[in-house]
Amino acid sequence: MSRRSGILEFAVLGLLRESPMHGYELRKRLNTSLGIFRAFSYGTLYPCLKTLVANGWLIEEPGSVPALPPETGRGVAPASSLAGRRAKIVYRLTAEGKEHFEELLSHTGPDSWEDEHFAARFAFFGQTEREVRMRVLEGRRSRLEERLEKMRASLARTRERLDDYTLELQRHGMESVEREVRWLNELIESERSGRDQRRSSPEDSTQHDSSGETGGLPRHRDTSRPDPSDDTK
Repeated sequence: MSRRSGILEFAVLGLLRESPMHGYELRKRLNTSLGIFRAFSYGTLYPCLKTLVANGWLIEEPGSVPALPPETGRGVAPASSLAGRRAKIVYRLTAEGKEHFEELLSHTGPDSWEDEHFAARFAFFGQTEREVRMRVLEGRRSRLEERLEKMRASLARTRERLDDYTLELQRHGMESVEREVRWLNELIESERSGRDQRRSSPEDSTQHDSSGETGGLPRHRDTSRPDPSDDTK
């Protein structure tokens, strides 16, 4: 399985965990909610859905039949509009699919820190355990700090040979990475603060489920935070 198809399967399972959808709804949510899938097509989505069904993680159910077009002047819809009208297929997560998705959510290996995979993982942080969120955030920060070091070293070696525009482009890339590191620092600190606060108030911790909690998000966020999928590599 390619990394790209693995990310798509993860995202589809996550969206269907929220509610059953048909293919058009899924594609729309992937486009609007997860920016890393802006350019993908039905030709990519439907083979993914068929694979998930074959694995037993999704089931196909008949949805509602699309509404008829407006009536003609004689009050009868044309026969051509009635032909071939089929209910849309709705995809629903199975118990095995939910279990598989929860297993994927618990993974915190290096793949979860890479640009595209991190963006997908972050989109489902509301369904992720706090400790897993922390490991993913810290891993991502570590990866970006390594990248930043290499970028600075490369710039120091080549600065004298670069023209002004290329130099400015290099600086822009570094600033993008530095901005995301600051954003990650803010998130990590907020996650830690939320965890420490609940530890100091054990009576409150029994009233909340940490798996879907978003209390770790900062109260005040910089609205210009970077899109992880647009990161400079």
